[in-house]
Amino acid sequence: EVQLAESGGGLVQPGGSLRLSCAASGFNFGVEDIYWVRQSPGTELEWVASISSHGLQIRYKEAVKGRFTISRDNRNRMAYLQMNNLKSEDTSMYYCSIDRFGRGKGQGTQVTVSS
Repeated sequence: EVQLAESGGGLVQPGGSLRLSCAASGFNFGVEDIYWVRQSPGTELEWVASISSHGLQIRYKEAVKGRFTISRDNRNRMAYLQMNNLKSEDTSMYYCSIDRFGRGKGQGTQVTVSS
């Protein structure tokens, strides 16, 4: 069973940074692409970034390019999302998942960008 647990969210001022972590268990982490998705109340789940199983292919939503960096550590079954220069529109619940539709996502971690 796919189990993913997100952490690292919080309240940050515009322009600030956060690093989200995703701990994986219950499946063969090293052969799965990993996705970060987000969802705000009343909106649909939104794909943010993805990284291939070996980390060679990385993609970002246009709105976060140059500000967010996705990475993974297959040995320790972890994925990360470094978020810099955060903007108010980045405020959302963030999840990691094994597809862009949120499959296997955990409870999420809240990111709030506000002054």
